[in-house]
Amino acid sequence: MKNLVKIKKALISLSDKSDLKKILDNLNKYKIEIISSGGTYKEIKKLGFSCKEISDYTGFKEMLDGRIKTLHPKIHAGILSIRSNKKHKKQLKYNNFEEIDLVIVNFYPLEEVVKETINLDKIIKNIDIGGPTLVRAAAKNFKDVAVITSPLQYNNFLNEIKKNKGSTNLNFRHKLASYAFSEIAYYDSVISNCLNNQLNLSFPHKKTFHGKLIEKLRYGENPHQDGSFYSLSQENNLNQLHGKKLSFNNYNDIFSALSVSKIFKKNIGSIIIKHTNPCGVSSDSNPIKSFENAFNCDPISAFGGIVYCNYRIKKELAHKLSKKFFEIIIGKGFDKDALKILKKKINVRLIDSSNFNNLTNFNPIFHKDSFLLQDTDNYEIRKKNLTIVSNKKPNKDQLKSLIFALNVCKHVKSNAIVLAKNISTIGIGSGQPNRLDSCKIAINKANQFLPLQLNGSVAASDAFFPFTDSIEKLIQAGVSAIIQPSGSIRDKEIIKFANRTDTILVFSKTRHFKH
Repeated sequence: MKNLVKIKKALISLSDKSDLKKILDNLNKYKIEIISSGGTYKEIKKLGFSCKEISDYTGFKEMLDGRIKTLHPKIHAGILSIRSNKKHKKQLKYNNFEEIDLVIVNFYPLEEVVKETINLDKIIKNIDIGGPTLVRAAAKNFKDVAVITSPLQYNNFLNEIKKNKGSTNLNFRHKLASYAFSEIAYYDSVISNCLNNQLNLSFPHKKTFHGKLIEKLRYGENPHQDGSFYSLSQENNLNQLHGKKLSFNNYNDIFSALSVSKIFKKNIGSIIIKHTNPCGVSSDSNPIKSFENAFNCDPISAFGGIVYCNYRIKKELAHKLSKKFFEIIIGKGFDKDALKILKKKINVRLIDSSNFNNLTNFNPIFHKDSFLLQDTDNYEIRKKNLTIVSNKKPNKDQLKSLIFALNVCKHVKSNAIVLAKNISTIGIGSGQPNRLDSCKIAINKANQFLPLQLNGSVAASDAFFPFTDSIEKLIQAGVSAIIQPSGSIRDKEIIKFANRTDTILVFSKTRHFKH
């Protein structure tokens, strides 16, 4: 096989020392010399393998409390020298340097440190310099050097040297280099974002993203599109208890549900999502009633959707859920009896979201080779931020319903209108080019499924009403109170219309577009 490189010398420096013995056994089999330092050197010796300490190898003692160990010309010349370059070979010989054919390095666990502390000195202390430098050098020279950056690569590496009797081929080294540069980029991105966060710098001159592959999906949004799921942390913390693997669309809907769930805080709440849009949301002290209210808002759209409960799912609710067709049922835990009931449905995915806390504060939208980036709309709608502009004032219950409706509305695709009563949605109109059509859809939904709830209901709009036609339509349907951001040149006209029709009108002063 062409482009084989015999491994004669390896440098090993590991933070994660799992499966080290397996590697050492095989390197020893092919009589590969090992150099190492620090804790890795001690572990290799403890395991009974011969190893040369880096300081002995270079003739230079580590300094600056270990900051300078592997940053030495003898190390990096041995890695970076091009084997076919006669000048390089001559220079190595002149300086009494030797070639290093294999680098096995993984980095300090900086991510764990960042999760645990905001202490900048501790974070800086755990920024790895030598490791990424070694990896970068080896990856650059992959035509001659193999570089391994994760225990996940060990088995493939061992198969490679077994197949080639202690050598590696060019294609294999190329793949290792690609993986290595991804590791470096990921690591540097963690550092960059951490330091930016320390400075509250949300939109730096150059923005990086990093994510670990959690799952390769069957396909993306459609079968002709590839798709994968990445996470900023090692795990997504969504515990699937039953059912088929999650799809791209499944994950998208789940994240939408989890985003909407923030409105409930400590209250019991049920959410039904279809194509990332809420089609029913309700809060009630009784979990059964909460689910039923959410479902009854739009039972047709709920078909094949996902249901999210921010509470533990018990036997009685499981019976009700089992009689409906949902792709996914999410709860903060499931009783054993509930699981037994729901697992009878082979295809339903059951998800325990108890430990999920991975919703980012940023919302990127990608367009080919560019992207838009914005803060997530986490604006908390509170009573003190509202202005009651109508002559008629809302009572306590109406005000609660108005705030609830607007909190739901900001999660609905614009233009968006949400009708609500008693902290439950009764009609949702979404995604229309004009607001009047969204009003008509919300009203039609309510008339279709909950006509008795319309009279005395409240309405929320994600943006201002440019004309009186929309609120006129809502009032004719039975809406008694409306909340909207304001900001139209016709605000005064709309206030007059509300007063003329004895309608409560509240300005939130904050727009909530979602495109």
